[in-house]
Amino acid sequence: MYLPFIAAVIKKSFFPVMLGLIVLVGCQAEPAGQEAVKIIFDTDLGPDYDDVGALAFLHAMADSGKVEILATVSCNRHELVGPCIEVLNTYFGRPGLPLGAPQSTGVNLGAWQHWPDTLVAKYPHRVRSTAELPDAVAIYRKILYAQPDTSVTIVTVGFLTNLAGLLKSQPDSLCPFTGADLVSRKVKRMVSMAGRFPGGREFNIHMDSAASLYVFNHWPTPVIFTGFEVGWEIRTGLRLIASDVPNSPVRDVFHICIPMAKEDRFGRMSWDETAVLIAIYGTKGFFSTVRGTLTVNADGSNGWTNDPAGKHTYVVQKMPVDQMSRFIEDRMMHLPVNKK
Repeated sequence: MYLPFIAAVIKKSFFPVMLGLIVLVGCQAEPAGQEAVKIIFDTDLGPDYDDVGALAFLHAMADSGKVEILATVSCNRHELVGPCIEVLNTYFGRPGLPLGAPQSTGVNLGAWQHWPDTLVAKYPHRVRSTAELPDAVAIYRKILYAQPDTSVTIVTVGFLTNLAGLLKSQPDSLCPFTGADLVSRKVKRMVSMAGRFPGGREFNIHMDSAASLYVFNHWPTPVIFTGFEVGWEIRTGLRLIASDVPNSPVRDVFHICIPMAKEDRFGRMSWDETAVLIAIYGTKGFFSTVRGTLTVNADGSNGWTNDPAGKHTYVVQKMPVDQMSRFIEDRMMHLPVNKK
């Protein structure tokens, strides 16, 4: 364990747990005077636990009125993913959010630290297994069809399985449009935690490379990528686990996992949280951007071609990393409205 090190860090950086809505930190203010961002969150929650931090961030922004969460779907078929997503949604006061998962094909991966077992044993939920959930493509089609044109941001922090299925889907009783037409009409942009830039192999693209290839070759609206190299530098979780919030599934997950890996002694890498940040705040002040086209190679790696007219953009760290870490972790430490 790294408790002496954690204690030293906390002594220098500890702040009281937030009891109100999100506080302002650093030089970046909360977005003001804008409509709530409509978000569908697509996660592989389980193989890593930054998804938990990303969901906490997302719910914090929903509590502050900056986000409308339309659905939280899984691209991972592991049996505990659906129950864990529902645990977190319930903790933050949104137990009725639509859930979905792949029903026939897709990756099935659990967490080696076994934190999902703890969440489902300790916290309330109704879903017993991911297999009980409706098909994620059907959830996408139903929800997108009901939204205004060019209004939805899709945040994907896992495999592209569901989105490939969505693009290939055909008119049905839920929606008269093909999936590609539906996305063109309803989706403003996709924010994807995927890839290494300007090139390399990254987990989310590699694990379902066929789906990744199809999506990034055919997705009709702009895509912003936050790559492996960005989240690797941004560490969060130490202040969270040092807080005294009782019965928090978010704190529990980081408290279980951080001491189990040497690479997490400075906090966990915050890949997925950066995708939520970009979806809500955009890139200005946080990141520089490079426009072009991502390509998926046969071995599951990705390449990149610069093109000022390309529909793809990847981000490069601009805000100092320590400021970004604090900005993200402040929102991860948000207490749900019903717990204050």
